[in-house]
Amino acid sequence: MPNVSVFDMNGKKVADTELNEAVFGIEPNKSAMHAAVVNYLANQRQGTQSTLTRTEVSGGGRKPWRQKGTGHARQGSTRAPQWTHGGIALGPKPRSYRYALNKKLKRIAMKSALSTKVLDNDLIVLDSCTLDEYKTKTVIAMLKALEVDGKALIVMPEVNEKVIKSAGNIPGVKTTLVNTLNVYDILNYDKFIVVKDAVAKIEEVYA
Repeated sequence: MPNVSVFDMNGKKVADTELNEAVFGIEPNKSAMHAAVVNYLANQRQGTQSTLTRTEVSGGGRKPWRQKGTGHARQGSTRAPQWTHGGIALGPKPRSYRYALNKKLKRIAMKSALSTKVLDNDLIVLDSCTLDEYKTKTVIAMLKALEVDGKALIVMPEVNEKVIKSAGNIPGVKTTLVNTLNVYDILNYDKFIVVKDAVAKIEEVYA
């Protein structure tokens, strides 16, 4: 089983803990993680892009010249796609990009992402993460004590407004809950900081 150190908010090691091998110690499946990331990004798309077709562009109601005898090619409207200021042929219209992955693939992807963080030594387990007041400086000091350099994802077991809002002002730092955790965020952030109680919840869900 993977064995990791548990730190307090001052960066001091307070204990060791064993992680569930079925969740944090599997062979990462790159294709599953890729599928999960592509799915996540597709589901974030608004799909509101829209172009005007020839029926939606204003003007062009009259035939520009008679059908025969002018030497020009025949034209029925000045708003056909080949005309300047004409409509767009085959352009994008509002649509949903959402699609679903099956549960088995999503579970494999999540376990693979978590195991990747353990293999890369980018997982940090916190004994607890609580603040007495809204203080960004305290969270910055904690990250410095944990020697976090770069982007960091802090995973909480439950909502803690003081931690969430204090960390919200720091560029490259995001807080999330166990039930909203996703593969994209795990892989996108350099350090995966997870509170000990949140580890237990993750293992309970995915073991």
